[in-house]
Formats: sequence, structure tokens, C-alpha cells
Amino acid sequence: MTSPQTLSDADRRLLAGWAADCATRVLPLLDADASSLALVRDAVARAHAYGRGGSTAAAEIRQRMVAVTAAGAATTPAGAAAARAAGQASAVAHLAAHALGAAAYAAKAVSLAHPDRPEAVDDELRWQVAHLTQEQAAALRRLPLLESVPSGPLGPGLLSRGVLGRAIREIQARIGDDVDGGRPAPAPAGHHP
Repeated sequence: MTSPQTLSDADRRLLAGWAADCATRVLPLLDADASSLALVRDAVARAHAYGRGGSTAAAEIRQRMVAVTAAGAATTPAGAAAARAAGQASAVAHLAAHALGAAAYAAKAVSLAHPDRPEAVDDELRWQVAHLTQEQAAALRRLPLLESVPSGPLGPGLLSRGVLGRAIREIQARIGDDVDGGRPAPAPAGHHP
């Protein structure tokens, strides 16, 4: 049985480009050795290539953990979050839900890099939502709401807590539920069931 977090290959390709764009914005926060930086940049480039049809899901699935492993070489928490955003973007070929993970880790990287500017996260989330095409927003609306499924990226795990959970909830609330009818309305930002 296919997970509701997978979506079609066409939807995953749509979302891979947006996820890679979200990760690209925070790559300057990554301070690591040259080989780790290259691995993370390659993960983002592969996500873009997959989004444009230049790679297959199978090829990307085999490499989806490379950037996550490279995050261990980051010298700052913001850099590690930026590398994880790239890792999530490269995993969209596997599960579309990782697109929200990429956006959330980008928001976390911004929050860690600018602890004195709490509005920086809201600015990042506004940019992310503003840069969704109508097709990408529609694909995101086909994903289950955070914590409405028992497992996977949108289950009650790491992505549902802290800045990550707040970011995903905020994105899901901002894109609304008016296109794909039948989906329950998102909880207000900051609400944690």
C-alpha cells in the first residue's frame, strides 16, 4: 500500500524544485569541510534535476541520505539544519512529504542563525509560501496534515516538534484547504493537538 505522503511521481517532481529552492536559500549558513559542502550542494542540485525530469526516483532514493550524513560535519547548529534541509529536499523523490521537511529545516536554520530576530522565521515562511506555484501548492494540499498520520515524515515525530512543527503547520495553514475539498481545516499556527 502506498503512503499518502508519497504522492505521484509528477507531484514529487513539482515539489522537489520548491524544496531545493528552500534549501538553497540557507546553504550559505553551512560551514563545513569542502567535501561535506560539496555533498550538500550536490544533493540540492540532484533535487533540482529530479524536479526537471533529469533523474529518476530510483536513482535519487539511493542517494537520499548523503546530505543528512554530511550534516554531521557542520560546525554550527544553523549549518547542520541547512544541511538537513538539503537532505530533505533530496528525499522528495522518495516521499513528497519531505518537501515540507526541507522548508521546515530551512526555517530552523534561519531561526538558529538569527536568534535575536524571531521575525526571521516568519519572513522565511512568507518567502517559501510566496514562491509556491499554484501546482506546487495544490500538490502540498494533497499531503496529510502534520500528525494526522501515524508514521512517516508527517507523523508524530521529529518534524512535528519545535520550530520544525511550527513551520510545517504554518505552511499548511497558509496554503489552506480550499482546492482539494474534504481535507479537514488546518489547525491554527502554534496549535499542537
